[in-house]
Amino acid sequence: MGATRIDKVAVVIPAHNEEQALERALTSAGTAADRLAVDSPGTEAEVVIVLDACTDRSLEIAAGFAARDLRFRVLPVGFHSVGKSRRAGCGAVLESLGGSGAAGIPARRLWLANTDADSQVPEDWLLRQLELAAAGADLVLGSVEPDAHGTHHELLARWHARHALAEDHPHVHGANLGVRASAYLAAGGFPGIDRDEDRILVERLRAGGAAIVSTDTTRVLTSGRTSGRAPGGFAAYLLALAQP
Repeated sequence: MGATRIDKVAVVIPAHNEEQALERALTSAGTAADRLAVDSPGTEAEVVIVLDACTDRSLEIAAGFAARDLRFRVLPVGFHSVGKSRRAGCGAVLESLGGSGAAGIPARRLWLANTDADSQVPEDWLLRQLELAAAGADLVLGSVEPDAHGTHHELLARWHARHALAEDHPHVHGANLGVRASAYLAAGGFPGIDRDEDRILVERLRAGGAAIVSTDTTRVLTSGRTSGRAPGGFAAYLLALAQP
């Protein structure tokens, strides 16, 4: 894999009525951006919060972050679809750069980091993704772990028994996925569907010969709830796993 420096990273976070978890998610994304600014000066960062048909306090929380920190941007939509929300968030970033890249930033030097509104990324999340990107990765598939707080211990044990948190893992999680914008565009982006948008994008990238790294070094903590916002999502998987 050839080395390619990233000049800008955009974190895309879809949210639907996540007032209970959103502040923690945005705080962690901001902390990751702060760490990137210290360890990789000159790399621009922004956080795009895609608020999908929210009727709770999610808009108020997101707007508060945007008012205090210009790196945060709020994008209200009404899709009721995580796939369309992820696509819209990535599209807004690309549009602001002129589609395939402008303002001196070509698409191959733009990184789209994706997580969820019920998740908390580690402090070095962006830094580690960009280290892998600089080494040539087009796609970084990170691991996730259910939050032990709020997850029944038996369910947590079942999950760990089925998920080896290690390098070269086989899992795909929209809550922990980073992709080079040029590869994202070549693969057609996230499909505008209600579930499995992350898996389909990865399948397209793999078929197109993208350089893919699966790693546990960017592990994200995510909600262990069994009643989720997206049909067929992580919460639905945990619910099935909880059944005797």
